Amino acid sequence: MWYLFLDESGDLGFDFVNKKPTRYFTVCILAVNDLGSYHGIRKAIHVTLRRKFNKGKRASFFREELHASETPLAVKKYFYEKVKSLRFGVYSITLNKRGLYDRPSHDKERIYNFISHQVLDRLPIEKATDRVQLTVDKSKGKKEIRDFNEYVIRHLTGKLDPTVPLNIDHLDSRKDAGLQAADLFAWGILRKYEKKDLEWFNCYAEKVRLDELYLP
Repeated sequence: MWYLFLDESGDLGFDFVNKKPTRYFTVCILAVNDLGSYHGIRKAIHVTLRRKFNKGKRASFFREELHASETPLAVKKYFYEKVKSLRFGVYSITLNKRGLYDRPSHDKERIYNFISHQVLDRLPIEKATDRVQLTVDKSKGKKEIRDFNEYVIRHLTGKLDPTVPLNIDHLDSRKDAGLQAADLFAWGILRKYEKKDLEWFNCYAEKVRLDELYLP
């Protein structure tokens, strides 16, 4: 079974004159096709939260989520030490938003769906033999979720054996450790382009299977 966790980093704002959006937008997928590794990543998130943030705290003050922008580098490294021996891959495409800046309209959902599809299309999911489970950070309304699911299914079913189910769930990242891990990796890739900061990215670069810039 393939477990795919999709998260993004950055934003899809395009007003570079009056606001300060990110210059880049990263869609990242953490791909796991080994049950032991799947459980290992989830356990590493929970252990890191318990030992680095929640130790000795009352339940009402527990941190529920490892959020990349709020997690010190030392804690990110602690997490990675616990998962680096596991089997997984990180796949991402980063949009250079200024490549779209002069175009007349920006349909954010269409851009998000397109970049997500480009990443998914590069995964070797045609090797799946029993099931593909895609979990997406829940950030959309009902219509957008339906449109995303239809778009992904339409473009990916041709890669999968017709006997292999493709399931898509949109979950709150606070409740899903796999999404939290994907967020950590997505943030590191965005920082590589946005700030030329490779400190976190270099820690897990050995796991990166795809790291491309769209509209360089």
